[in-house]
Amino acid sequence: MRVLVIGSGAREHALALALRRDPQVSALFVAPGNAGIAQHAEVRAVDASNGDAVVALAKEVAADLVVIGPEVPLVLGVADAVRGAGIAAFGPSAAAAQIEGSKAFAKDVMSAAGVLTAHSEIVDHPGELDAALDRFGPTWVVKDDGLAAGKGVVVTADRSVAREHGAELLENGHPVLLESFLDGPEVSLFCLVDGETVVPLLPAQDHKRVGDGDTGPNTGGMGAYTPLPWLPAETVTAIVDDVVKPVAAEMVRRGVPFSGLLYAGLAIGQAGPAVVEFNCRFGDPETQAVLALLDSPIGELLYATATGTLDQVDAPRWKDGSAVTVVLAAENYPARPRSGDVISGAESSGTGTESEVLHAGTAQREDGALVSAGGRVLAIVGQGADLAEARKNAYDRLAGIKLPGGHFRSDIGLAAVEGRITVPTPA
Repeated sequence: MRVLVIGSGAREHALALALRRDPQVSALFVAPGNAGIAQHAEVRAVDASNGDAVVALAKEVAADLVVIGPEVPLVLGVADAVRGAGIAAFGPSAAAAQIEGSKAFAKDVMSAAGVLTAHSEIVDHPGELDAALDRFGPTWVVKDDGLAAGKGVVVTADRSVAREHGAELLENGHPVLLESFLDGPEVSLFCLVDGETVVPLLPAQDHKRVGDGDTGPNTGGMGAYTPLPWLPAETVTAIVDDVVKPVAAEMVRRGVPFSGLLYAGLAIGQAGPAVVEFNCRFGDPETQAVLALLDSPIGELLYATATGTLDQVDAPRWKDGSAVTVVLAAENYPARPRSGDVISGAESSGTGTESEVLHAGTAQREDGALVSAGGRVLAIVGQGADLAEARKNAYDRLAGIKLPGGHFRSDIGLAAVEGRITVPTPA
């Protein structure tokens, strides 16, 4: 099988490594890729958001399957264009991708499906903001209603901070979504979805805040780990049965069936799992940890999802142990990150064993030097027999990498190792 992956980050690097390990994958292309991905796959140039350009490249490389990584091309209909050309595409239609592209759409689907989520309200006029804020709190959750790469969310106990963020969004022409605050530990559950067929992958936990101890502004994700030693297996079953399957069925009922990876971000509170958000693609940085433990051929799973035959393949198999992803970010991220700094010590083994370095925002200068070219620069993945060992392997590998001004969280997965995360007792 010849596979073309669309994207340029650490998520696509993780997908490329997993696909390269699949004996059924005879040729692998990634577009536009990055400096690290180029070590493991043939990298091609493409405008990832242009459906015609992606179709032309897929035909040029004779792709049997196109895997679309980022959300923007999906929301813009790139998967529709690929399928329209008669090529299998892993990724939802533009209509189905609205589950991430419009939080208002997602809330409407969840309401119709009877899925537990936060109370919410859309504000689309500055004159309505203050009165709406008065209906929420004492912790305010203020979101951009559209795509914001994880950085359009403010969670604060300070009403003035909530108001400032909401006003800024409205000033820039973005509707604001206010939500009630959901308490409890958060879980990311990836599910392969083909219409009403739902196949869960391993649950993971992301670390959104930029600083240790969940301090500072939200980011696209500073690290993740899997599996979750504190999460009962029956809770995962409940998420699939009570959240993902009803949403998948509701989308089929609406005539916009979902095909691809449906990401459910949830808070596990006293009332049970409640949805924080849905994404229409593999999440980053959770993908890096989850795919490190996948023991099944990923090509078969993705192709079956893309071709409507997911119910005919075996459930995914997983390696024993744990995996931890730690993100190395550029100076000043998540604001305006500095770029062009030389990175040393980031050579990738490509073996997927104790530790692996995945490229997120990198480029190669004309003189061959590896330099930073984005906010999140590298994702270091450690594996181990347990979470503590996986953490050690990730941080040991990170210690050998140098990036001027680079920063990372030192506590990815630490609360779980120390037994500080518990699932609330049902009310």
